[in-house]
Amino acid sequence: MSRRTAAIDTVHMPPGIPWIIGNEAAERFSFYGMRTILVVFMAKYLYLMDGPDGTPMSETAAVEHFHAFAAWVYFTPLLGALLSDIFLGKYRTILLLSLVYCGGHAALACMGAAGNSPYWLFAGLLLICIGSGGIKPCVSSNVGDQFGPANHHLLTRVYNWFYFSINLGSFFSTLLTPWLLDWYGPHWAFGVPGVLMAIATLLFWMGRHKFAHIPPGGAKFFQELASREGLIALAKLIPLFLFFAVFWSLYDQTGSSWVFQAGQMDCRFLGITWLESQIQAINPILILVFIPLFTLVVYPLLDRVFPLTPLRKIGVGLFLITLSFALTTLVQSWIDAGHTPSIAWQMLAFIIITAAEIMVSIVGLEFAYTQAPKNMKSMIMSIFLLSTFMGNMFTSTTNRLIQIPNSAANQSAAAMAALPAERRKDPGSLILPGYDGTPGTSDDLIQDHKAGFPATLTIPGQAVFEAAAARIEARIHRLDGKLPPASELSGKLGTDPWGNPIRYEILNAGSFRLISDGPDNTPDTPWDVGLIVALNHPPPAPETSWLDRLHPKEPWLKRRSDELGIKVATQAPEAGITFTRHAFSGGQTKLHGAAYFRFFMWLMLGTAIIFVPFAMLYKPKTYLQ
Repeated sequence: MSRRTAAIDTVHMPPGIPWIIGNEAAERFSFYGMRTILVVFMAKYLYLMDGPDGTPMSETAAVEHFHAFAAWVYFTPLLGALLSDIFLGKYRTILLLSLVYCGGHAALACMGAAGNSPYWLFAGLLLICIGSGGIKPCVSSNVGDQFGPANHHLLTRVYNWFYFSINLGSFFSTLLTPWLLDWYGPHWAFGVPGVLMAIATLLFWMGRHKFAHIPPGGAKFFQELASREGLIALAKLIPLFLFFAVFWSLYDQTGSSWVFQAGQMDCRFLGITWLESQIQAINPILILVFIPLFTLVVYPLLDRVFPLTPLRKIGVGLFLITLSFALTTLVQSWIDAGHTPSIAWQMLAFIIITAAEIMVSIVGLEFAYTQAPKNMKSMIMSIFLLSTFMGNMFTSTTNRLIQIPNSAANQSAAAMAALPAERRKDPGSLILPGYDGTPGTSDDLIQDHKAGFPATLTIPGQAVFEAAAARIEARIHRLDGKLPPASELSGKLGTDPWGNPIRYEILNAGSFRLISDGPDNTPDTPWDVGLIVALNHPPPAPETSWLDRLHPKEPWLKRRSDELGIKVATQAPEAGITFTRHAFSGGQTKLHGAAYFRFFMWLMLGTAIIFVPFAMLYKPKTYLQ
């Protein structure tokens, strides 16, 4: 059966739109369901998948890997656009890469079933990068391909529906998958999104006879790319997309640094105790409300004040996202002071950042399509998505650069590698040479091992740190579980063996750090030493609700840790406050707490200010199929 190669000449909605919208809702359920739990899974679950001897990933490392994945998801659209525009066309490219996408979800669901779970994680994320990223420019431009001159006035409405379907799918998955992860574990939490991706692929195939199948441009793509018109379009759009890159650098942290911030807040709201990952569900539900609100109310009101062009909408959005990060910076400063603010504050920040998304992302998506010459639609859409790659890669690189190498872990690994193979199974205690590289001196570290894996670390002058920790723990008991202010203990906790003062730093309401500059007498290096002390509060009285009938009696993390015979940080004592101390040498971060959020706030403010004169000079030119 032959397929249409051009849009139907009609003033009504094209017949293929419902199938595209249904496919998009299911596909976004699968992607955001997986993405919502990814950073929490890497930090709290991954090391438990294969046995009892894994090492938890730090939150900063999890943020780094999360944004590296998010970046590559938005790099592969470039490859998908080339495949679509030159060789296969949009329909066949979407169908082929959707099957690759399904394979990625299957790999994630297999973690812990056989082999090495980090390898399954890498393979799954790689396939999702290829599949999800490859179809992105094709799906969004395939929407526009269904319209001709007679009904192009419906394009804005359909792009709003398109975004509506994205957020409808992501809303339900953002609520469901953290709950599945918490109670039923990673196999279900990653498996259910995989099923939805299979449904999305089936829906797209079922609508194949309803679509306009625009053939690939072939050599026309290169001719238009090298033409004066194509080069001018690229020269105008690429600088614009750099502003979007900074926007995504901040916005996508709602799935990483904002999640960890939520875990340090009081997550009880509207009579519900939310999981830290579930707070992200407020974004898609706000999108569903804000799309008609902005279209029918906000934009007409603003248009009465000044002509509201697409570029002006984008500019307002850039200032709004600056405001949202100013609020998260303020919230984090409260957390750094030992308080536990209500999650309602982060929900307010979500309201602001969602308004920014409406004015930047939706407007940018439509604007990029209309500014692209007709044989370069997918290519321009992929370059638009490439701005998300750049933004997330910047955030990932920032988180990699602020991590301080773990000198104890590095020296322990080197010492283990030097041992005979038979001794590596049970090396016992290893003396590590420390900063001066010479064993038997005052800066030596002692690393105990269990079953060949690092366990307890002893640092130089540990007794001094332990004594300081005991003083603070006694104060905490007297303060009924609250941390004393850092200002009260400044300069009062003694010095390390090299004469550096021991500093007391509150990490959040449930932990603090004692740290000194160590043997190199320099802060923020791999030789900083100290203790991290976590407070273990008694568990609250269990709350019963209808949800209790839908899940096991204990969360998956508790059941898995009991099965492996280990104690994880989430397990609280039966009564009274206890403390868990963990010594370190390096392995901290150079930019943490409120300073981290403040850095991105100033970055976004500067970008928004520069955008104003750029938008005033930009001259739009619109192209339709």
